[in-house]
Amino acid sequence: MDYPSFFEIAKDFRVIMLDSYGVVKNHNGLIEGVGNTIDWIKNEGKTFRLLTNDASRSQLQQKESLGRLGLKNIELHEIVTSGMMAKQFLEQKITEGKIAYLGTENSAEYILQSGLEHIAVRDIDIENLDDISCFVFLDDEGFDWNRDINKTVNILRKKTMPVILANSDKFYPVSHNDVAVATGGIAKLVESMLNRKFIHFGKPDSQMFMYAYEQLVDEIGFIDKKEILMVGDTLETDILGGNKFGVQTMLVLSGNTRADKAQLQIQSKGIIPDFICKSVIY
Repeated sequence: MDYPSFFEIAKDFRVIMLDSYGVVKNHNGLIEGVGNTIDWIKNEGKTFRLLTNDASRSQLQQKESLGRLGLKNIELHEIVTSGMMAKQFLEQKITEGKIAYLGTENSAEYILQSGLEHIAVRDIDIENLDDISCFVFLDDEGFDWNRDINKTVNILRKKTMPVILANSDKFYPVSHNDVAVATGGIAKLVESMLNRKFIHFGKPDSQMFMYAYEQLVDEIGFIDKKEILMVGDTLETDILGGNKFGVQTMLVLSGNTRADKAQLQIQSKGIIPDFICKSVIY
C-alpha cells in the first residue's frame, strides 16, 4: 500500500510532536535519518516536542541517552516524559511516609525526589506496611519477576494506598517480530487481579499533552490544537492520546504497528489516526 511521506503531511502543521521509541529510535538504536527530520522541522520554523512514556530517565538523562545514539539536535525543554508527570503528582500529593516502587534504583532516584524516602519492593517487610504511603510502578527492570510481582500483589491486597503507574506502555519491541512486557502490562495484570484502577500517567492519558500544550502557549503564544501533529507508532497510546486531546495524529509503521497489520488493528480497535506514513524519514 502506498502511503504519503511524513514531510508531505507535516508541512501543514506549526507543531510536531514525536513519540520516542518506534519513531525516533528502536531496538537497533537511532532510526537512520531521524536527525535530518528534526533539523527539517526546526529549519521550517516549526516547534518540536518529544513525548515519551519512558519514565526511567529524567529530561537530562533522555537528552544524554539520545546524544550517545547520535541525536544531538534536541533541547532539554523539548523533551516531555511521563516520569515528569508522575514526579509532579508525588511532590504535590504524597507528603509523608515511604514510597514503595517496582523498578530500577535509577528511575526511583529521578521520579521519587519528593523529599520522602523510597523503598524497593524487595526490601519491604510485608508484615509491617504502616509507613508505606504510596506505591509506584516505574519500569520493567530492577526486580525479580517471580518474587517481586507476587509480593507487589500481596502488599496492595494488605494495604489500601494510592498506586501510580508512571509508564502506561504494555509492551515494546525488542526485535522486528518480538516484544517484551513493559510496566503498563505488569500494572494491568495487577489491576485485574485486585479489581482496582491505578493512577496512570503518560499517553494515552492527557497530562503529558496538557503539560506540553501549556508549555507551547508560554513559548509561542496561543495555538489551535488543529495546528499540532502527534506522531506515534502505537494506536493505544500515541494515537488514542492525541485523538482524546484533540490534536491531529499520524501513525507511523516503524515500531509497534506493522504495515501488514495496521488496517486490521485500526478496524478492530476503533482507534483511527488522521494520517498513516511508513516513518518520519520517508
